Amino acid sequence: MRRKIPSTAALVAFESAARHQSFTKAADELSLTQSAICRQIGGLESFLNVELFRRSRRGVVLTEAGIAYSRKVAAQLDAVERDTLALMGNQGSMSLELAVVPTFGTQWLLPRLRTFQQLHPDVTVHLTNRTRPFLFADTHFDAAIYFGDAEWSGTEAHFLMHEHLLPVCSPALLDGLPSSPERIAELPLLQQTTRPYAWRQWFAAQGLNVARDMTGPRLELFSMLAQAARHEMGIALIPPFLIQRELDDGSLVIALDRAVPNSNRAYYLMVPERKTESAALKAFRDWLLQQASAYRQE
Repeated sequence: MRRKIPSTAALVAFESAARHQSFTKAADELSLTQSAICRQIGGLESFLNVELFRRSRRGVVLTEAGIAYSRKVAAQLDAVERDTLALMGNQGSMSLELAVVPTFGTQWLLPRLRTFQQLHPDVTVHLTNRTRPFLFADTHFDAAIYFGDAEWSGTEAHFLMHEHLLPVCSPALLDGLPSSPERIAELPLLQQTTRPYAWRQWFAAQGLNVARDMTGPRLELFSMLAQAARHEMGIALIPPFLIQRELDDGSLVIALDRAVPNSNRAYYLMVPERKTESAALKAFRDWLLQQASAYRQE
């Protein structure tokens, strides 16, 4: 079946005219005549059977349909340009598109990634934040590092590490007093959006039945929790390896060295089955598993 797609030239002319709100400026940018821009956009409107611009003596203005379509077209053209430049710049080399949970990617993976680059200078790794599972078939990702269970349809799971959630806060919040589960229960409890039961599990592991409703501020990323804890907004459950810098400089302290019990949830490298034979991905997988193993033994 033939695709229902307008010409690229028409889309480029439309995106430029929409961005400038002017056929004249679009013509100047694309080194075309104004009449050529008018013909391209007129042809596009006929193809779509939708009016994209309202014409007047004072110029052109996008319609509501034109505004919505221009945003989508601009995003798609940007993606095509990015992929084209990447291909042009990577002749003879390989690249990996990796989805990562944000704080893990920033605090644990990036400080180690240079060693992979040194071992495999022909492989470029691109990182994009993703906090939740997705369908690989609907994205450009080659693999993902995520936190959860190993059940992800159509993928091969590689265990990296458990996360040991410990209560951390600003030292000022403790006010020099000895810390205990009972003392922590009195403090504002910062919540992690994707781990809504973490505090209940932590208190249960300490044999403490906390009666009050644990409904503190909810924050999506560990980096957000760390900043909130630094600024004395409350106490948070965070894996120490994600906040090593703050622990080293004393802006955060471990209130009590007792972790949330391990579950079947952990950090995994998820590789779609259709990508398992990729040489670049095999090299990255082997390196990452070695790094994770070395970290677990520390």
